[in-house]
Amino acid sequence: MTTDVVTATPETPVAEIAALLLERRISGLPIVGPEGQVLGILSEGDLLRRVELGTERRRPKWLQALLDPNIQAADFAHSRGLRAADVMSREIVSVTPDTDLAEIARQFEQRRIKRVPVIDNGRLVGIISRANLLRGLVAYQAPPRKGTETDQMILEALHARLANEKWLDLSRLNLIVSDGVVHLWGPLKSDEQQQALEVAARSVPGVRDVQNHTIRDIFTNDAG
Repeated sequence: MTTDVVTATPETPVAEIAALLLERRISGLPIVGPEGQVLGILSEGDLLRRVELGTERRRPKWLQALLDPNIQAADFAHSRGLRAADVMSREIVSVTPDTDLAEIARQFEQRRIKRVPVIDNGRLVGIISRANLLRGLVAYQAPPRKGTETDQMILEALHARLANEKWLDLSRLNLIVSDGVVHLWGPLKSDEQQQALEVAARSVPGVRDVQNHTIRDIFTNDAG
């Protein structure tokens, strides 16, 4: 996570926040209270529908007549509000310093958000963004290959990696390792399964290459 977090207060002018986002090259920031508590999140998306830009949301009159007045009031405040408190998103999705990265990635995907504040004991301690996850991917290095992995060790590691995968019927496959090269044989139901099997093989330490000889099983459907 990033610990040097750019923040604003509920009273910070919207124009100042827009300039801050541009200056720091970030797409959003937490809005915090005097005790460091996160009160909301303000992102570029919250500043897209603005009167100053002529981009405020305009709906047909017939739709406005049917629309919930609270939604219309929220649109009005969002497009004309001058303070962070007027336009920030108050529905806060947050994590803790101990939250698993897989859970954070799931939140990004399901909620279609780009960042989450990291909160510890009610106080903001950092922020983690999609960019942070990408940096972690760049920094990641697979376990070094010792050069001592035998073909049997590679085969056992591959079987262990695939043993609990529900998308694969391992009993129908023939996996062979020869001089560090994995040969994959057998029927699979889809291109996605063929690709996933090859990815699994290439990720095993000691593998020099993968030869994928699997075929599409056109006689077996997903229902089994």
